[in-house]
Amino acid sequence: MLKNLFGNLPPVSKNILIINVLFFLAKFVFRTKGIYLEDYLAIHYVASPLFQPYQFITSIFMHSDIMHILFNMLGVILMGSHLERLWGPKRYLIFYFVTGIGASVCSNFVNGIEVYQLTGTFFPDAEINVMTTVVHSGGGFEYMREVIDPGSLNLSQLDILSGIYVVPELGASGALYGVLMAFALLFPNTEFMLMFPPIPIKAKWLALILGGVALYSGISGSMGGYAHFAHLGGMLFGFIMIMIWRRDKQNFY
Repeated sequence: MLKNLFGNLPPVSKNILIINVLFFLAKFVFRTKGIYLEDYLAIHYVASPLFQPYQFITSIFMHSDIMHILFNMLGVILMGSHLERLWGPKRYLIFYFVTGIGASVCSNFVNGIEVYQLTGTFFPDAEINVMTTVVHSGGGFEYMREVIDPGSLNLSQLDILSGIYVVPELGASGALYGVLMAFALLFPNTEFMLMFPPIPIKAKWLALILGGVALYSGISGSMGGYAHFAHLGGMLFGFIMIMIWRRDKQNFY
């Protein structure tokens, strides 16, 4: 069954699946050597000394754990492959990367607003002496903060600032939320069977519910640890691209 499923995948979806699995396995191989690929390939805040421009692309292929990659690749198989068959490989590849990169851009922008509210600048290195050291524990990220000169910030605010600077974001979720948005716009009444709870739901309602949860969680700060604004950014860029392509039907790409 798995052989037939994999063999029937269109080329871009198949290669996305392969690359994500290879990145996931490489993460654990390098970890045995004391090298944490998340430090280099996940996306950091643009003002962080750990940031590199290529992370806007590589972060799309990095995942934190087995459930993270499993659900994202399931989305590629169930929804992305249908979009690829509809659009063709090149158009789908463009869409996937634009929504994935757009998700990281939106998340970085929101982080920048929070940094600005705390410090009055998007690049506070010169204004605030706060040292952060990344600590890897159980495959996750923690950090040790040493306050040299807290200035006008309290410890809670410094924790927020340190977290933005040293804890990266990773995963294909932003691109998959874009794929979900496109699927909901093009096939709104297609039904999915949810796992928890096991009930059918139409694509349009699934997109609306997940988008609403991401918006509420991002604004309220609940369900920490998830890049909610990256998810919303993927949906936003997906919506924009679909609207552009609907208006300009002469140009395929």
